[in-house]
Amino acid sequence: MSQDRVEVVERNLEAYLESARPAAAPLARNAPLRPGGALTAREAIELFEDQATSRAMDAVSREMRKTGATFYTIGSAGHEDNAVLGALLRLDDLCLLHYRSGAFMMARARKLPGSTPLFDTMLSFCASAEDPIAGGRHKVWGSKALNVPPKTSTIASHLPKAAGLAFALGRARRLGVPTTAAADAIVCCSFGDASVNHATALSGVNAARYAHRRGGGMPLLLVCEDNGIGISVDTPKNWVRDTFSSVPHLRYFEADGEIDAIFDACAAAIAECRATRAPVFLHLRTIRLWGHAGTDVETTYRSLEEIVAEEARDPLLRNARRLVETGAAPPDALLAIVREAKERARAAGREAARRRKLGTVEEIVAPLARWDEGRVRAEAEGVPDPAARARHFGDALPEAASAPTKRTMAAHINAALADEMLRRPEILVFGEDVAKKGGVYYVTAGLQKRFGIARVFDTLLDETTILGLAQGAAQTGLLPIPEIQYLAYVHNALDQLRGEACSLSFFSSGQFSNPMVVRIAGLAYQKGFGGHFHNDNSVGALRDIPGLMLAVPARGDDAARMLRAAVGAARACGRVVVFLEPIALYHEKDLYDDGDGLWLSRYPAPGSALLPGEVGVYGEGRRDLAIFSYGNGLRLSLRAARTLERDHGILARVVDLRWLAPLPAAAIRAHAGECGAAVVADECRATGGGVADAIVAMLAESGYPGRLRSARSVDTYIPLGPAANLVLLSEARIVEAALETRA
Repeated sequence: MSQDRVEVVERNLEAYLESARPAAAPLARNAPLRPGGALTAREAIELFEDQATSRAMDAVSREMRKTGATFYTIGSAGHEDNAVLGALLRLDDLCLLHYRSGAFMMARARKLPGSTPLFDTMLSFCASAEDPIAGGRHKVWGSKALNVPPKTSTIASHLPKAAGLAFALGRARRLGVPTTAAADAIVCCSFGDASVNHATALSGVNAARYAHRRGGGMPLLLVCEDNGIGISVDTPKNWVRDTFSSVPHLRYFEADGEIDAIFDACAAAIAECRATRAPVFLHLRTIRLWGHAGTDVETTYRSLEEIVAEEARDPLLRNARRLVETGAAPPDALLAIVREAKERARAAGREAARRRKLGTVEEIVAPLARWDEGRVRAEAEGVPDPAARARHFGDALPEAASAPTKRTMAAHINAALADEMLRRPEILVFGEDVAKKGGVYYVTAGLQKRFGIARVFDTLLDETTILGLAQGAAQTGLLPIPEIQYLAYVHNALDQLRGEACSLSFFSSGQFSNPMVVRIAGLAYQKGFGGHFHNDNSVGALRDIPGLMLAVPARGDDAARMLRAAVGAARACGRVVVFLEPIALYHEKDLYDDGDGLWLSRYPAPGSALLPGEVGVYGEGRRDLAIFSYGNGLRLSLRAARTLERDHGILARVVDLRWLAPLPAAAIRAHAGECGAAVVADECRATGGGVADAIVAMLAESGYPGRLRSARSVDTYIPLGPAANLVLLSEARIVEAALETRA
């Protein structure tokens, strides 16, 4: 949209205020704009000031973009009535906001003396490192002081975590975990009419209704700011009302018309949500001025007549008329507000443009993957109260168990979860079938009986909701350990990790975090059972996520120690950790031969942990060949190493990577350097599915002098039955790759 339409809208408002005549009788400052209404003249003027400031920021940002001084022009023009919500909500009400929330933030900041929301916003438009929320990394609406966690998505992918936040407020209070929110605090989540159609948004709405239907507290105010268009695609008339006004377990309110009517409707919606602790859908009618963003040429899909008609509905123009006609403010006072706001925005913009930009890679990534090894180790190696352990485990502590079924990986993970829950009352364990059933593979068996339904509970069957709940719980001070039933299922909800959870610390300069440990059952080798959905063998999508930690244990004792480290990293550094558990190894007992029991292990008593970088080494003195592997591949590699020694006289050292993100680069280089050749035995798909590409590239680029090979699974979905063995990494393929290093 060209700059002249900005000038047209601004001139329309100024022309009205220059020509309007004051009301015959001025309205008292504390008098309502209409009899029976709640909005007073003083409050209405303050709202107009906040709206004018937001409008000025949008206009100035577009001016500055011409000279390359600003980098973000998705404005709030036309949505300024959301200032009403900013004024009505309390500072302890958490707010996750639509990207057109300029006026909302101006009004909310008014509640905090000393705030500088105009300058802060111009800093963010200019991508300045001094932007107090994102530090120049992105334009986000967020503030630690104002209780507004930042978000960047334009597809309403923040709705599931907003539902999680609303649920977790009551759950934290029930468990005695302190929060900064009052008992009647609510969560406000705003979004647009186009993005409400996205599957992720609908998942969030459904989760809120589902939780309320089951009797749980869900104080969530869902605010749809309906401007009737998504970039260039019209929203069908009354689509939002028809879709959400009669949905069970969701109270519907509509706000439209004059500013005082909008104020009363918003106040009623907030009061309903606060009093009933139930989800409320507030349909706020808005318009969109100046196109979708500064680069949008609106005339390519809207006629000039349509644009002019939309401009005539400018909320600032309508609100100015209302204030003048009711006597709340004379036109010259409102004109002064508009002009002063523009000058303040220009002055703030000039100063913001001079402020420092991000200048180094280190500075950019600093909040992405925070790491304090000392603190993590201290958290991971803590010991539960012995009396509490005795009460939980009885006379048979897991480290003393001798029965084979008590020494498998599944048993050790169960015991490690119990130990961590004994140590940390803030831990929640939840997911599909994890409570009464104890998980599909019984890894969480007995935990609900011991720790109660408030800490161990089943969720609806929706991975997006599970991960949204985890984010919300984490932001309220709880430590969630959600379970995703199978690796293939996480792809349904991957953006909750990539776009939401792992980006929070990055886009808030570390001021907000959502620590969690996401347990996922996955990988293959289930003897042909289940096909693709139960044998997904690709971790590439997880390794692609910036800042995500990925652990893949292979042995039960390692799994317990690594789980402690994962929890320690979440608690000490606010990290998001995926703990990927190989299904085929849950109940495995043997290594070489049936009945040898060599894959069983003693449970490591609390006090020890395995952190990233700490690899497992088998045959440390062997120097002919280094085999790097993980998960099921470790067991295959150990079997292959025996074959290589017995049949070919090759002494292979096998290295269990354990952590796939970050990769243990130093250990890989060190062990490869001590051996004459290296093989990466990667059970995941050949093309970007695992870690082989990264390890081979790292060794090659570091000048590794030995011969390099990889053995990987075929790049295909996993078929059902014995055919699976034809495409998965095998002991024979590892041996073949090892022999190739000798050719």
